[in-house]
Amino acid sequence: MKKVIIKNTWLEESKNRLDASFHLSDGVNTIRIIEKYCPYKLKPLKKATDELFKGNIHKRVYVDSSENGHPFYTASDLFKAELKCDKYISKKYSPYLKELELKKDWILITRSGTLGKVVYTSEDNENSIGTDDLVRIKPKNKEIKSGYLYAFLTSKFGYGLLTQSGYGGVVKHIEPHHVENILIPVFPESKQQKINDLIINSVKLRTDAISKLNAAIKYFESKIGVSNVNLDYQTTNIKAESIKNSPKRLDAQYQILWKALKKESNSQLELEKISSVAKDIFVGGRGKRIYVANGIAFLSSSEMMLYNPKRNCKQVSKRTNGLESMMVSKKDILISRSGTVGNTVLIGDQLENTAVSEHALRLIIDPEKISPNYVFCFLKTKYGMKSMEASSFGSVIITLNEELIGNIDMPILPKEDQDEISELIENYITKMDKSVALENEAIDLVEKEIEQWQK
Repeated sequence: MKKVIIKNTWLEESKNRLDASFHLSDGVNTIRIIEKYCPYKLKPLKKATDELFKGNIHKRVYVDSSENGHPFYTASDLFKAELKCDKYISKKYSPYLKELELKKDWILITRSGTLGKVVYTSEDNENSIGTDDLVRIKPKNKEIKSGYLYAFLTSKFGYGLLTQSGYGGVVKHIEPHHVENILIPVFPESKQQKINDLIINSVKLRTDAISKLNAAIKYFESKIGVSNVNLDYQTTNIKAESIKNSPKRLDAQYQILWKALKKESNSQLELEKISSVAKDIFVGGRGKRIYVANGIAFLSSSEMMLYNPKRNCKQVSKRTNGLESMMVSKKDILISRSGTVGNTVLIGDQLENTAVSEHALRLIIDPEKISPNYVFCFLKTKYGMKSMEASSFGSVIITLNEELIGNIDMPILPKEDQDEISELIENYITKMDKSVALENEAIDLVEKEIEQWQK
C-alpha cells in the first residue's frame, strides 16, 4: 500500500483532483521532483524530436517469407532478446503502410495495453513494419542526444511520466499528445555523451549478438537441413508398430508430426536422445511466492525471453519456500513448457542466480559429454523447435514435460562442426550479456543523477 500527505498547492496544481491514484502516481511525483529540484534546463519532448507520431490502422496482408514481404513486428516482438520476426507484410500493400515503417535510431514507446515500455531501434529494424500500437520518436540528436533520451524515458522516472496520462477502462492507451510535453532535463554535455555512448554501444552489441545466434542456427541447419514439416491440419496413416515403439501415445499430433520429422531427418547422421547428454531435466519449484522490494529477481517463462528482463521484474523473498529449486545457473537451458511451448533460453552472466517460474523446464547438460551451447542451438533450429512442438500434449493448455524433452533425438555432428556452433553461441551470449550490462549502466546513471537532486 502506498500513501502520501498531499499539500494544498498540489490540489491547486492538479485542478482539485482528489483521487488518490493521481497523487500517488510515480509520474506526478517525478514532475514535482524535476520542476522543483532540477538544476538544469528543461525541454519538452516534442522539441527534442524531428517527428513524434503514431501510425494509423491499416489492413494487413500476410505472406510466407521475406522474399515477398517486409518483416512485421508487434510491440512484444521488439522487446524479445532475439528480435525474432514471425510475420511478413505483403510488399504489394507496403505503399499503404509507409507511415508504419521503422528506421534505425528511433525511439518507440508502447501505447496500448502495456504502456510506457521503450525500445531503441537498430539496423535490424530498418525498413520493417511496426504495429500502430507504438509511438514513434525521431530524435533531433542535438541539444538532447538520442541515447540519453532513451535512457531517461526507460528509467523509472521516465516510465512514470509516460504512463501517468493513460486512459481507458479495460485497455489503457496513451497518444502522442499525451507525451509530447514531457519535460526532459538537459544534462550537461559530458554526462549526456557518456550515457549516449553506453546506449549506442549496447544497441550495437545486441545487433552483433543476434547475428551470431542467427549464424549458428544457419550453420547447424546447413548440416542437418531446414525442417519443412507442416504443423497445420493434416492426415496420414500410422502403423500400430510405430505406436508400440513410441511412448504409447495415441494423439494424432504426436504420431503424424513425428512420422514427418523422422522422414525428413538425415539418416547418415548419428542421433542421441537429449536425456543421454543431460545431467538433469526437471521442473522448478512450485509454491506460494512472497514478493518484496529487495529480494531475488523472479521471472516468468515469458519474461525470461525479454532482452533486459530483470530491469523491472518482480522480486521474491529470500525466505520463499523452495527458492533453491527456482534458481538457475550459468549454462542452464530453460524451455517454456506450458501455454506457448518451446521458447528456449541459455543462461549467461546476466540471468545467473535468478529465480524462474516453474513454467520453464530446466535442462542441465553434462559439459563432459557435449557443449550446452550446441544443445541450445539445436533447440533453436526449425527441426529442434518442431520436435518440441510435436512432443507437446494437451487440448486447452499445451504442455511439455521432462520425459518428452529427454526423448527428442538430437543430431550429433562432427567435433569440428560442434566447436564452430558452440563458439558462435558463446559469442552470442557474451555480447548479449555485455549489451544488457551497458544499458543498465546508462539507465542507472540517469536515475542516480535525479535521485541526488532531492538530497
